Amino acid sequence: MTTLLEVVRQKVGLSVVRHFIGGEYVEGLSGRTFPDLNPADNEPITEVYEGLAEDVDRAVRAARRAFDEGPWRRMSARERAAILRRVAELIETQAEEIASIETLDTGIPISQTARGQIARAAENFHFFSEMATRLDGETYPVDGEFLNYTLRRPVGVAGLITPWNTPFMLETWKIAPCLAAGNTCVLKPAEWAPLSASRLGAILQEAGVPDGVFNVVNGFGEAAGASLVAHPGVNLISFTGETATGQEIMRNGAATLKRFSFELGGKSPVIVFADADLDRALDAAIFGVFSLNGERCTAGSRLFVQDEVYDELVARLVECVRRIRVGDPFEESTEVGPLIHPDHYARVTGYLDVAREEGAEIAVGGERPERLSAGNYLEPAVITGVRNEMRIAQEEIFGPVLCVLRFETEEEAVRLANDVRYGLAAYVWTSDLARAHRVAAEIESGMVWINSQNVRDLRTPFGGMKHSGIGREGGHYSFDFYTETRNVCVALGRHRIPRMGTG
Repeated sequence: MTTLLEVVRQKVGLSVVRHFIGGEYVEGLSGRTFPDLNPADNEPITEVYEGLAEDVDRAVRAARRAFDEGPWRRMSARERAAILRRVAELIETQAEEIASIETLDTGIPISQTARGQIARAAENFHFFSEMATRLDGETYPVDGEFLNYTLRRPVGVAGLITPWNTPFMLETWKIAPCLAAGNTCVLKPAEWAPLSASRLGAILQEAGVPDGVFNVVNGFGEAAGASLVAHPGVNLISFTGETATGQEIMRNGAATLKRFSFELGGKSPVIVFADADLDRALDAAIFGVFSLNGERCTAGSRLFVQDEVYDELVARLVECVRRIRVGDPFEESTEVGPLIHPDHYARVTGYLDVAREEGAEIAVGGERPERLSAGNYLEPAVITGVRNEMRIAQEEIFGPVLCVLRFETEEEAVRLANDVRYGLAAYVWTSDLARAHRVAAEIESGMVWINSQNVRDLRTPFGGMKHSGIGREGGHYSFDFYTETRNVCVALGRHRIPRMGTG
């Protein structure tokens, strides 16, 4: 562990993690810092400079200069794509080290950060570098008299506000399309997990991204985040996080007419019909809610099981969850590590208390493992006897907690699945293909997986409806946000123009 701490201090932020502004790692203007805690023991890893309004202003001004005066938006798409491919390659060569930093900072098991999340971060840059060269417009001929065609152009400066779960991957998921479109940006990473974001400045700079195109300001949402949202020099805000925070961001940015993209909370249903392949459904349901320590926006945290197979599936579920390995996130065998922060640990365990008060039963888990007295460790929990109106079935817990409910008919399953304010993801398990399509069409969520775990195709739209978000990310949908679409109308002949002022 000492070696990893040395890596963090040498490669990420020396003795204190700094902001990255205008191509340089810089101290916060106020000199104030805050500790970054190791979730495994809640001891400080390092100190981080706290960004305030003046730091945000400095970063936005650097991004604005780079957009207005620099070469980035004037490069050809092919030139930008080559640089972004180089970013992807650098991430790949540094993947093990980045994964170690991410695991140290978040508590996500190394097997999941190293093999999944960092690889996906590199893939994000590979994918959007290719998409940059495919940005095209449309043409609309009008009876031989006119030709309309559309152009896509970068918008300006984007404020990117990212969460603490899988931070490196989710940061690249926003940065890659933002830069591919020719914009510049200021990233405000989550204060609970700022370390891997600090690496991005050096990586992008080495790849050839011009100074000022990419900037990082660390800090808290109330100061750094709010200042970024309200800044008149920022044109776009892309935010992933809690629904309540998204609502506040929208209010804060309204005065300057920001364009918003929000990926917010979720309480996603997993619907298992009696005719489903129960082995596969069980594996997918367990992985979907307990991987990444349960801190996953698309987690299937409400499991609906049809009456005929309820008892069998729940018995198997409880036994499997009982065997999940909780422990040191740097151990290869660990499947669930510590939660990100003491405050979040208190939030998740508080919901377990709510479950008991509401009359539900914690069938397995929900306690601190005896051998792990320090840190934010929690046994994965399965809650049965849940009614859909309970708080634990309606509110996002964002931890290794699964609520199990029963249903009788297809109509009841759809009604219960939709009876929640969220609408991010849903999962349907059945061998009846017609029913699968019917249910998928009726469920109120931005994404539905049928007989599948959460497998992403980067070409497809990612995002939610209702209180789970606004807009879509992925494929060309990302460029709908990160570009302005202009229409150009060309007269092909001498059409009639009405005359005025002839007397």
